[in-house]
Amino acid sequence: MEQIKLFDSEIKIMELLWDNGPTSAKNLSVMAQDRTGWNKNTTYTIIKKLIEKNAVKREEPNFVCIPLITREQVQLAETSNLINKLYKGSKKLFFASFIQNENLSKEEIEELRRIIEKNGK
Repeated sequence: MEQIKLFDSEIKIMELLWDNGPTSAKNLSVMAQDRTGWNKNTTYTIIKKLIEKNAVKREEPNFVCIPLITREQVQLAETSNLINKLYKGSKKLFFASFIQNENLSKEEIEELRRIIEKNGK
């Protein structure tokens, strides 16, 4: 799957879809109003952009929006972009920076160690 670049506003709409499943554009606009204060036109504009990017599919009746990409796909793409942009593509530098700058508990460190060991094999 090709990487889709989403803006923060688009990610906010995707979060609503990931949390709630297929949802009508009308209901998305109500939820976005509650969560962000956006008006209906703003939400519909963002939905239109997501449809154009093939991140969301529109189905009738009732303009139901269905997510075509997963939260995990976006997380992976955003993490890769961050690593490429700020750490010259080095996962090692990114991870070292993260570990040094976070106050991790022993349990968190052990969990990270288990993840690394599991994925390193």
